[in-house]
Amino acid sequence: LLSDKYGVPKGVTLKVVQGVLDYVIEILIKDKRLELRNFGVFEVKTRKPRIGRNPKTREAVPIPERRVVKFKPGKMFKDRMKEL
Repeated sequence: LLSDKYGVPKGVTLKVVQGVLDYVIEILIKDKRLELRNFGVFEVKTRKPRIGRNPKTREAVPIPERRVVKFKPGKMFKDRMKEL
């Protein structure tokens, strides 16, 4: 755990990590893109509306347009994953 690794109380660690994640969300809402060097890029994309199917009834169901967050890993991230 981060708290053990850095000798910080778990409550403080939780607040810091949650604060960073809240900030990431704010940036994505405002700027639609966040690049973390050597880690990757988070980007807000819009999915077009489409027609889906209910798997049980095979009935057509309209799926509205929506925004999703896409992640593209950076070079260092990819290289570390290849090591596994």
